[in-house]
Amino acid sequence: MEKINSRVLIIDDEEMVRDNIEEILQPASKHRNSKVDDALDLLFDESTAEAPVVENSQFPDFRVDKAQNGKVGVDKVQTAVENADPYSVIFLDMRMPGWDGLETAKRIRKIDGKVEIIIVTAYSDHSIDQIVKEAGKNVGYHVKPYNAEEILQLATKAVNDYNKLRNLEDLIATTGKITIGENQMNSLLQNIFDQLARYIGTENAVMGMLKEEDSLEILYEVGSFEESLNQDSLLKMIRTARHNSEAIIQDDNVVLALLQEYPVFALLRPNETLKTEKIYLLQLFIQNATQAIQNAHLQEELLQKEKLSAAGNALGMLMHDLRTPINNIPQITDLLRADGANEELLKLLDQSSKQASEILEDFLDFVRETPIKKEKVLLDELFEMAIKLTNDRRDLSTINFDINSKNGTYLKGDPSKIKRLIMNILSNAGDALLDHKVANPTISIRCDHDGNFHLIRIKDNGPGIPKRILDNLFQPFTTEGKSEGTGLGLTIVKQYVDAHGGNIHAYNDGGAIFEIRLPLWND
Repeated sequence: MEKINSRVLIIDDEEMVRDNIEEILQPASKHRNSKVDDALDLLFDESTAEAPVVENSQFPDFRVDKAQNGKVGVDKVQTAVENADPYSVIFLDMRMPGWDGLETAKRIRKIDGKVEIIIVTAYSDHSIDQIVKEAGKNVGYHVKPYNAEEILQLATKAVNDYNKLRNLEDLIATTGKITIGENQMNSLLQNIFDQLARYIGTENAVMGMLKEEDSLEILYEVGSFEESLNQDSLLKMIRTARHNSEAIIQDDNVVLALLQEYPVFALLRPNETLKTEKIYLLQLFIQNATQAIQNAHLQEELLQKEKLSAAGNALGMLMHDLRTPINNIPQITDLLRADGANEELLKLLDQSSKQASEILEDFLDFVRETPIKKEKVLLDELFEMAIKLTNDRRDLSTINFDINSKNGTYLKGDPSKIKRLIMNILSNAGDALLDHKVANPTISIRCDHDGNFHLIRIKDNGPGIPKRILDNLFQPFTTEGKSEGTGLGLTIVKQYVDAHGGNIHAYNDGGAIFEIRLPLWND
């Protein structure tokens, strides 16, 4: 903010109190004409104004308004908000005719939830707990009589707190509009975490990232938060927040701020709670920081699509010329067989042409995003066909297939695409088992109904998915240790699953596990 808001409103039914606080915040000496006043002092042997009780040059340049009762004060607050020139601090008397201080504070909060309110009173008509409950935790309380230093300190602190909040709001709102790429995401998250921990005033906090297998990976940490609560407790808080559709929850002295897949936990001091203004900031923080994270993901997806679209257009131009000679290779090898050519070499040629054709189809399937057909599909037949076709691509005869599926299960979808996505997962599992020479290689397939969906769980007993690619497994061109892979197989799998209105996630547990949910056919 270019200029701080130091506008103050004094609401008190006693004129002397209003004038006294005004004089403390705006001492008359600040507005004296020094030459004229010095001349008057010489002529009448007296000062035209008393020196300020406290030298307040280091304090804000307060702008002060006054109101003689709660009704007038609320009207002034309303006008200030409508004119986009709100008050930052209100000094409020408790015992006044008409609306008392508590009633006035409650009415002010309906108009301006951000202004700092300081109740200054000699009477304890209401308990502090009641005031906090009805007027908010960001209401200060000061007992009369007061002195000038106390009023100056209270006003200065309140102005600073108010403007700090407004600056943070602007910063967070700006952050929400930022468009960045994935490679800047770490810096963004670190900055968000640092700002939040510093503002809450905690010495123990963590930011994590939720994993598909319902676990939490710690990204950033201050203090020794992890020693205070175990991961199960943190995950339980996340589930509670999601169930109640809340972005902020507080359990004892632990605060959770949930930013999509990036939860932030802060540990407060014993018996400490967040004040209203801090909860307000957290809500604003989550809303805008989440938007910044979404912007980063969307920009990266857009860049990927632009690159892939360009690649798809270029590939489409080549397809007419390239596909024909590739498809002609099997015919040529058949002619060579008739002439008695070496069968082993011909077999290699056939395999190479088939692989080249599959690579082209992978690219075309991905960039075209062809709409799927939705018809009644018998899952049992698709498993049989997928295993046979995968075996034709690479000999899987040494692998044990353990299938436990409900017979007669019908899905709603495109049979060719469901078969293809099963083939791609089986092919990856088979490659991992055979390439790593796993003893007793096994691929197990388990199926079960899950509401209106069918859960297909494919697991192998191989080395699992490398951790460094697990997070980006379904992104284009993500591959590891496969010299013949295009890096599009699992991207196409996810594309097909999404097109069917299903979902998929992968994780490791004694091998790689893929869980796919596809819609059931409902007669």
